[in-house]
Amino acid sequence: MSQSEKRPVISGMRAFLLVQAGQFVSLFGTGMSRFALTLWAWDKTGEATSLALAAFFGFAPMILFSPIAGALVDRWNRKFAMMISDLAAGLSTVGLLLILLLAGQDKLELWHVYVALFIAGAFESFQWPAYSAAISTMLDKSQYSRAAGLQSLTESSTGIFTPVLGGLLYTAIGLTGVLIIDVVTFVFAVGTLLLVYIPQPIMTEEGRKSRSGSFINELTYGFRYIFSRPSLIGLQMVFFFINLTGTFAFTVVAAMLLSRTANPALLEFVNGDKVLLGAMQSVGAIGGLVGGILLSTWGGPKKRVNGVLGGMALESLLGTIVLGLARAPLAWMFGMFMSAFFMPILNGSNQAIWQAKIAPDVQGRVFSVRRLIAQITAPIAMLMAGPLADKVFEPGMMEGGALAGTFGWLVGTGPGAGMALMVVLAGLLGVIVAVVAYTIPVIRNVETLLPDHAQAAPTPSEG
Repeated sequence: MSQSEKRPVISGMRAFLLVQAGQFVSLFGTGMSRFALTLWAWDKTGEATSLALAAFFGFAPMILFSPIAGALVDRWNRKFAMMISDLAAGLSTVGLLLILLLAGQDKLELWHVYVALFIAGAFESFQWPAYSAAISTMLDKSQYSRAAGLQSLTESSTGIFTPVLGGLLYTAIGLTGVLIIDVVTFVFAVGTLLLVYIPQPIMTEEGRKSRSGSFINELTYGFRYIFSRPSLIGLQMVFFFINLTGTFAFTVVAAMLLSRTANPALLEFVNGDKVLLGAMQSVGAIGGLVGGILLSTWGGPKKRVNGVLGGMALESLLGTIVLGLARAPLAWMFGMFMSAFFMPILNGSNQAIWQAKIAPDVQGRVFSVRRLIAQITAPIAMLMAGPLADKVFEPGMMEGGALAGTFGWLVGTGPGAGMALMVVLAGLLGVIVAVVAYTIPVIRNVETLLPDHAQAAPTPSEG
């Protein structure tokens, strides 16, 4: 049998779209299960800290294990790395499911959830660099921004329904039923990967040099690559700070909305605070869907750094700040919509810059370190946000609290007001970061200061 006959016949844009379909189904199940776990943790503790810790244990390992994952992704078959990531994340859900089925929901503890999220996050660290690098070989450079838009479209479209369905199914069939659905969706995602051809990149001279020496040399390659290019490290420092402020805000948003919607007057037109929270998150996902459609059809601004920094400023101003200032469902929905709307534009524009500038055979290592630098502040913000909300901002914004006299006119007082103040402050800092970054030439001119990588023909090896 010839080499071509052994390969899956689906390649190029068709392969990308099929993988995206698998990711759509998988993200649908994951979104419902994560939302159901959020509701379960809130029912169990009623504290913002428990929600923040769940977010931390799911996210931190994706960042901490990124350099190892990136080095292995550049060594391994990219499709294999993606399949391992999906399977391991699915097995962590199976672990929670077995506890529920064999011992009952009363025996499920928060630490069980934290461990499962940590394991899933560790293996998910392979997914992003592997998939990002795979897209660079599956598609032409001219399609990178549109591909990023379609990825955002997938994430946002699943997010429209998963919060509401997750809340309804959590009530109807319980946490066990939601987790069973999640496991089925993981299987579907792996099945789509089996059908497609993902080319391995041709080795460049830079790639050959980077693999000489020890595995430690490969682990540190991404750091050396980025830190030797002022424009790239400058761009990543923007995300370093924006992820600190943004995560600080959005870690407490769910708890803020659940606290503020405890007002009976707000609940008259909805079926409880959990459904309202799901509706808010769905509206945000619609915003991301619209932004993803816009980016996938438009392709983003010609100078992509304008999409990055302009998107950051507008997301912070019209999204995060509005979300904190709002005191009614319609205003919250506007803030959630606008925040999510600008995310595909800023993230997609940034992704297109990196895919155009970095050679595909070293993207695994460079992209994983890029993610580490940009998002290392997010776990720190997650650990800070919950205790600060429960111990400082919430007590301070109660009637007569230490902060109420100064900020009560801005965000009100009572349950949820302290977290609303945290969200507003984070949004203001986000605007400042974007504006300051635009005044720095090595960041503003990144696309002209760095040359594009040489385009290589697809390799004939199996993907």
